[in-house]
Amino acid sequence: MVNKGKAVLIAAFVGLGGLMLFFYLYANSYQPQLQQVTIDLQTVKVLDVDKINNRADIEIDYILNNPTTVTSTISTINYELYANGQDIGQGHYSVEDIPMAGRPALFPASNMTVTDKFNLVDSPNISNIYNSILKGDPIKYEAKGQVTIESTLTLVTKDFDATLG
Repeated sequence: MVNKGKAVLIAAFVGLGGLMLFFYLYANSYQPQLQQVTIDLQTVKVLDVDKINNRADIEIDYILNNPTTVTSTISTINYELYANGQDIGQGHYSVEDIPMAGRPALFPASNMTVTDKFNLVDSPNISNIYNSILKGDPIKYEAKGQVTIESTLTLVTKDFDATLG
């Protein structure tokens, strides 16, 4: 026969294990829904040109679409940017340092725009495309990378390939 103290202790550990299992299963139940969030390029425009250092600041607007019933947020977007098929550099959008409650919310069945500033540096490899971008020539942009989508209890890292133009 098990004494009363041991029974209470065993019941507490079983209850704690059951609670942990519940949270694990509950959190993972949202992952398929978070995979449905899509990301596309909305606009790409030149903000500022530094002709002395051969640099340009470019503003990139991503539009995120949440067709699900789960409120989520975006913590990071890591991407490689291409112009007319030519790799022009890497970019990184991050709000990881902001608590989840302070980040822009991606509500169910809605869209949200996220803006990132990309620093384009002229080099011999991309000089032609750099000049075309600054002149305002029609450019086909493509961003390939990964986006991290978070809900209350879970997060999903998803690959994306978005084009504009």
